[in-house]
Amino acid sequence: MLLEVKNLHKRFNDKEILKGIDFSIDSGEVVVIIGPSGSGKTTLLRNLNFLESADQGTLRLQDQQIDLANPTKEQVQWVRRHTAMVFQNYNLFKNKTALQNIAEGLIYGQGIEQKKAEAIALQALKTLGLEEQKDHYPSQLSGGQQQRIGIARATVLHPEIVLFDEPTSALDPELVGTVMDDMQHLAKQGQTMIVVTHQMWFARNVATRVIFFADGHIVETGTPTEIFEHPQKERTRQFIVTGGKLLVRWDD
Repeated sequence: MLLEVKNLHKRFNDKEILKGIDFSIDSGEVVVIIGPSGSGKTTLLRNLNFLESADQGTLRLQDQQIDLANPTKEQVQWVRRHTAMVFQNYNLFKNKTALQNIAEGLIYGQGIEQKKAEAIALQALKTLGLEEQKDHYPSQLSGGQQQRIGIARATVLHPEIVLFDEPTSALDPELVGTVMDDMQHLAKQGQTMIVVTHQMWFARNVATRVIFFADGHIVETGTPTEIFEHPQKERTRQFIVTGGKLLVRWDD
């Protein structure tokens, strides 16, 4: 087991957003979290990476067990060195080029010398077919290009787990396919991933496990076949029927 979360609770003011979450993930798994908007899926990811502070719960990553409500500064840094996050709205540094955005984490997060970091970043851009955009700033790039650079920035650090927070939600429909293809390629390479998405095709065909999340808790979990073809809970069935039209590939 690579990651285990137990009894995760989170409130905003008087509203309980996460209501005692328990789940685990093994190395190489692609766990896709689906569910209605506003159900707490993004908050869950942000608690795993300490972008939000949990009220209660524990996280075990590798051999490190951490109190999610009271982590030390060293524990937060350790988790962030072993995980990476891809955001809905790219979160690139606006004053940095595509190359610099990828290299920054290598230089400041891993202490790699600048020239070597830039060489690694350039290779990542070549792999994506974005070498010609290496000196472009985010404002000069399309949304799809920015998100692909965000994915490269996350994965070039070789994290144990990559957290994806609805990575295509801000994209025009015609740009979704390229980003999804990049993610599918990562899955085939064995990258451990937790993906919050409304792209049902990705959940159905790329996930090793699907979690249906609603109203602040996990309603049902299982293989894609179990969740999409044989859901056990009525709440899951309602969601699948409503979202069934999304069970198509992005380039169909």
